[in-house]
Amino acid sequence: MAFPSTIKAIGLTQTGDFDVIKKIDLPFPKPNGDQLLIRVEYSGINFIDNYFRTGIYPVAEWPYILGQESSGTIAALPTDPAALNDPDYKKMNFSVGQKVIIKEKAQMAEYAVCRWQRAIPLPETISLQDAAAIPAQLYTALTFAEEAYNIKQGDFVFIHTVAGGFGLNLTQIAKLRGATVIGSTSTQEKAAIAKEYGADHVILYKDEDVVKRVLEITDGQGVHASFDGVGKDGAEVDFQIIRRKGTIVFVGNASGPVAPIAPLRLAPKNIIICRPVVDNYMTTHAEYLYYAQKANELVSQGHVKIRFHAVVPFTAEAVQQAERELVAGKTVGKIVVKVADGQ
Repeated sequence: MAFPSTIKAIGLTQTGDFDVIKKIDLPFPKPNGDQLLIRVEYSGINFIDNYFRTGIYPVAEWPYILGQESSGTIAALPTDPAALNDPDYKKMNFSVGQKVIIKEKAQMAEYAVCRWQRAIPLPETISLQDAAAIPAQLYTALTFAEEAYNIKQGDFVFIHTVAGGFGLNLTQIAKLRGATVIGSTSTQEKAAIAKEYGADHVILYKDEDVVKRVLEITDGQGVHASFDGVGKDGAEVDFQIIRRKGTIVFVGNASGPVAPIAPLRLAPKNIIICRPVVDNYMTTHAEYLYYAQKANELVSQGHVKIRFHAVVPFTAEAVQQAERELVAGKTVGKIVVKVADGQ
């Protein structure tokens, strides 16, 4: 197959406001010997894009290409004999033209590279569009619900921003595990959608006293776990709604990083706090396969339904606007970029 000498990508050349998101011309990617070359069909938009854009997370090298996940087809296989002869690689049965789901950086490009260990074949039961919405948020929800706090039958679980992509995924997983889900959101419309996806109680944080409502729902005991993607502005609520021996899971920094917490702050209720990263739960190939296959099964069987806020074109303007809406809390569900149709 003849490949072009250059590709288009969407990324950053500096930190700043939304207008630093640009469409960039890059040399055609050259995979390392253990990497797959992917013709990208869709790439997901995630809040972490804005951590790099604003400098909350440092960028090691410019330009920084957006996209922590993608779906597409394999354009070329690894060439390193060590990779090709790896028993785990052989079990994957990768082939050129095969549809795959990718969790790897720098995926918002016409072609991208990916370590073979970070790809999984796409079942026929899942569309390429749905596939691009799976890795960042569903893998995170699965790992956090099993390892950050192991959600169990009878638990009360609180989810900040419950109507977002991660929130809807975690809600469905928590319900499958037998928990009662309490969530917060900003509007009646979002609350209705969260309930449609399984949330038992949704609190409008702009209109209601979140702490008071949670304690009413839990008979004054509080929740077993709080999953907080808000960060700085959500932490105080977490401490008030968590029960004795409960767990606070800080998921993200939408309002900014959480201020330092003194260990003695945990003592009155023997609280556990963690700030996990999904990649540290999916480091080995066995771990990656376990969660990636479980995600595919849940979506294929209809146990987890993907909701899209929007599918946007492969332009800087469309991605800028999508990121604005995400940061402003105007999204319900997932935004993906249709890369293959980009002009």
